[in-house]
Amino acid sequence: MIPALIILGVAVAARSLLAEWLDRMLLGAPVVMVLAGAVAAFALPGDALALTLDTELAQRFAEILLAVLLFVGATALRGGRLWGPAPGPVLRLLAVALPLGLAAATGVGLLLLPALGWPALLVLACVVVPIDFAAAEGVVHDRSLSHRVRTALNVESGYNDGIVSPVFLFALILAGDRTAERTPGDALGTAIPFSLVGIGVGLALGFLLGWLLDRGSRVQATTEASRRVFVLVAPVLTYGVAVALGGSGFVASFVAGVAFRYVHGVLAARRARRARERPSSGVGEYRLAAGDYLLLTEVTALMTMLMWFVVGLGAVVTFAEGVSWRAIVYTLAALTVVRLVPVLLAFVGSRFTRRERLLVGLLGPRGTSSIVFGLLAVNTLPTGPVADLALTVTVLCVLVSALVHGPGAPLLARAMAVRPRARAAS
Repeated sequence: MIPALIILGVAVAARSLLAEWLDRMLLGAPVVMVLAGAVAAFALPGDALALTLDTELAQRFAEILLAVLLFVGATALRGGRLWGPAPGPVLRLLAVALPLGLAAATGVGLLLLPALGWPALLVLACVVVPIDFAAAEGVVHDRSLSHRVRTALNVESGYNDGIVSPVFLFALILAGDRTAERTPGDALGTAIPFSLVGIGVGLALGFLLGWLLDRGSRVQATTEASRRVFVLVAPVLTYGVAVALGGSGFVASFVAGVAFRYVHGVLAARRARRARERPSSGVGEYRLAAGDYLLLTEVTALMTMLMWFVVGLGAVVTFAEGVSWRAIVYTLAALTVVRLVPVLLAFVGSRFTRRERLLVGLLGPRGTSSIVFGLLAVNTLPTGPVADLALTVTVLCVLVSALVHGPGAPLLARAMAVRPRARAAS
């Protein structure tokens, strides 16, 4: 284990020291950490490597990381705008393309892997469908893309894993215990109350924590460092309270993030407006800003690098045991037609140009959310072919996405971007 930890530390340090150079070469953190994980796998005995991926500790870590990721994704927007400046395209992606993508992934699974049954295939669909720009971070800030494309992709990537989490919970309940004969009604009877408690806890704590942070800052009881720690603790506290009350910590963390960001953003904007109107009131000393989220973002980035390292470990296990052609075809379909076709259908009748629709459909990297959903599936599904396939699909999906979307997404964005001169000439 010590050699693997050393390799992990060296990889993180090297990536940090050479980040600017590596980004120019389109070698993001996911690629570096996956390669490091693959190297580290050979330093671990085979049994120890498999046990590392299938332990209660790994599952708990994955659960907390997912809770933090859901909170971070929900707090990505500023100014209290829940759906961004252009809600129409976002709703098309989340309310139309996302359900169609889950259905398409399940349908492809029934064709290629019918022996698993639809509950397990729905679990896999929840792993491979949500997009996450951890593998291609620069794309959502690439000015060669139109503002509405960047906005739609940014909001979708922040919200889709939170929306999928109740579906994942339902499918996991139905597929996770083969010893008991559960019907979809039984699974819904468990998942719906579980999710409702999570929603209630998330709303209550999200609004409360956002308001408390504003009050503490207003009376100057906080420091910049303490506000950052407060924001970092918020998703962990929310997750713990929800689980203690018998609810879904994932749903609670996502809803809390939405509520927290809304309260935080609205109150901050209000206070900044008053400070401009009454500079002598002392309110101008109150500064909220994206700085409050810096520690949360940085810790999440470090945890994300660790998860990509785990993918490298998992890749060695997966390829050592052999990969079936059906799993490969399923993964490739999930990364292409399962994403592109629902997006094109969702944008029928929209103002997006044909090129913009193709970009939204093609720029769909998979990342940390898929890793965490996949790790939870591996540790919850019955041991054997189902869990093994969940690991295989997860590793293949995020590995191909890291290698293709990481270097390829910026090139695709620039190649297909509509340039002002070209538009004017046409």
